[in-house]
Amino acid sequence: MTLQQEIVGNAMQMAVVNLHPGQTVYCEAGKFLFKTTNVTMETRLSGPSGNGNGNGNGGGGGGMGGMLRQAMGTAMQVGQRMLAGESLAFQYFTAQGGEGTVGFAGVLPGEMRALELDGTRAWFAEKDAFVAAESSVEFGIAFQGGRTGMSGGEGFVLEKFTGRGTVIIAGAGNFIDLNPADFGGRIEVDTGCVVAFEEGIQYGVQRVGGLNRQGIMNAVFGGEGLSLATLEGNGRVILQSLTIESLANALKKAQGGDKQGPTGGLFSTHAG
Repeated sequence: MTLQQEIVGNAMQMAVVNLHPGQTVYCEAGKFLFKTTNVTMETRLSGPSGNGNGNGNGGGGGGMGGMLRQAMGTAMQVGQRMLAGESLAFQYFTAQGGEGTVGFAGVLPGEMRALELDGTRAWFAEKDAFVAAESSVEFGIAFQGGRTGMSGGEGFVLEKFTGRGTVIIAGAGNFIDLNPADFGGRIEVDTGCVVAFEEGIQYGVQRVGGLNRQGIMNAVFGGEGLSLATLEGNGRVILQSLTIESLANALKKAQGGDKQGPTGGLFSTHAG
């Protein structure tokens, strides 16, 4: 059953979801805004099973063995999310006795996007991009980028969405949709600008230049740090115009917590 949703707003968008009787949608803790009174809310550590019922049992079967497999599966899910720095729990919303409405939003000023999964391709998203999804969509954690991803600081830990149905993501600033195939098969972007991409896109992290004078100038004074994200292949890529790091730096500067000279953050002096 297709999730009926509408994304409203401008600078800080939200998703208003209309649920059919018995239909379930889940979100990451902290993304819920409002609901009608006939929509029940339940918080669980387990993720959805992907079979559409949202009960998170994973088809473990009955008896003590099934209970043990279910407990171990839940523990592994929680461990992955903890390692990735994600919320440990999900909130599930189900309409009872009629149609219901639920509202969700991201945590930063920016856009939201509803992605439709048809079961043939997974989607990957940056950490914290996930807002909500119907219970037929499975949420997982993927590790990409190898050792360079670890050194890149972002993009090594990704959210992964599989199955069929609607998943809603959010980012900062405005979104732009690109396909690396339209730009020679490869694009290089700030690691903080990647929001999501389809399965089939190869994601990596590379150093900005070599360990020479220009490479050091790029890293220290260019504002990009030591790494750039690389995206290769033929598929959809969603980028955001505002990074969390740039927003945090702007807020810090506005509050007088960081006084920067003409050389930028490297030689910043803290007030007080």
